[in-house]
Amino acid sequence: MEYILLILGICLIFGGIIGSILPALPGLPVSWLGLLCLFFVPGIETNYWLLGITLLITIVLSVLDYLIPAKGTKMFGGTSYGIWGTNIGLVVGLFFPPLGFLICPFLGAFIGELMYNSQDKKRAFNAAFGSFIGFLAGTFMKVFYGFILLGIFIWITAKNYSIWI
Repeated sequence: MEYILLILGICLIFGGIIGSILPALPGLPVSWLGLLCLFFVPGIETNYWLLGITLLITIVLSVLDYLIPAKGTKMFGGTSYGIWGTNIGLVVGLFFPPLGFLICPFLGAFIGELMYNSQDKKRAFNAAFGSFIGFLAGTFMKVFYGFILLGIFIWITAKNYSIWI
């Protein structure tokens, strides 16, 4: 049973890291559930404080994930059309790897802003740039924290099974 939980935990963490990039999956909560799997493994000592602190950070970063792209778009003069364009572009970009993942969110934000106001192309470009920067910042933050959770998982597992440590 313990190996099933360990495999499930590592799969959840990697799934969460992938979900940090894809807009449809809740990346950080899934990664945290992978860390929580260690709590149920017999023989592994899990610190309640560590689980609580990582849960709090997961919640804060999940909320920030929705605020950062919106703030980036607003900061550069964008609207909700740019934000929606970024998300749609991200989904479309999945079908055109590897550059589509970076180009399509920007193009989506630009097209969304042009749909809002087709006269002002410079403002649409600036808003698309802000939305794209916000998207990149949020994605980087989630992926970075996902790898931190992976490191914690490996550290706890290695410590309890006397691997490496």
